[in-house]
Amino acid sequence: MNAGMNALLIENLKKLRLSTMIRNLESLIRQAKQEQLSYEEFLLNLSEAEVQTRQENGRKRRLREAKFPILKPMETFKFDAAPELDVRLVKELSNCDYVKKSRNIIFVGKSGTGKTHLATALGMEACKQGIRARFVTGCGLANELIEARDEKLLGRVVKRYAGYGLLIIDELGYVPFSKEGAQLIFQILAERHERKPVMITTNMGFGDWTQIFGDPSMTAALLDRVTHKAHVINCSWESYRLKETLKRHSK
Repeated sequence: MNAGMNALLIENLKKLRLSTMIRNLESLIRQAKQEQLSYEEFLLNLSEAEVQTRQENGRKRRLREAKFPILKPMETFKFDAAPELDVRLVKELSNCDYVKKSRNIIFVGKSGTGKTHLATALGMEACKQGIRARFVTGCGLANELIEARDEKLLGRVVKRYAGYGLLIIDELGYVPFSKEGAQLIFQILAERHERKPVMITTNMGFGDWTQIFGDPSMTAALLDRVTHKAHVINCSWESYRLKETLKRHSK
């Protein structure tokens, strides 16, 4: 390829925003000449590098947009500290088939059992597979919705939360909602019902959710929607954070 043609090709690649192709162009041209690759093989090698880079950039962007407080992958979860956990089910959920089926996941258990870790890990897997996720605490979501309502932006915010491929609501029940907050969260969950899945971590059994949402009728309607065809995972094992604390003190 002569210098003029090379310059024109690079200019075209710039206009198409194919930066990885530009970086790899010279080395892949040399490789094609040395190995006597066909035009099709050369073009495949050139485009594969661009695709891989874009996929990786997309994964990183989705992880940033999800706003996980800490990135906790599945590999770091202490399965030996959770003997009652159905590991087979967790691995099955990592495939994100529940997202396609719009099936919710609810982790119920005491503080320190790894509910947030599991929810984060599954959320990260979803991001890897091209699914837009959003992580938020129940209290944080209620406050954001109330502020949006006061600023006349509620419709826009509800639409955004309804559109995520996966919504993760952490620590539901740690702080009771105001009447307004409960109603607005109900609106979000109703918008997503049977359309997009929700993942919830909570320290309260379903029978106590009236303490969170206040109104018994609304709570019953909410539970009916949220638990329908949901994967309910009871985290009944002891808190391993507490175990680690007791170990340190014993030493």
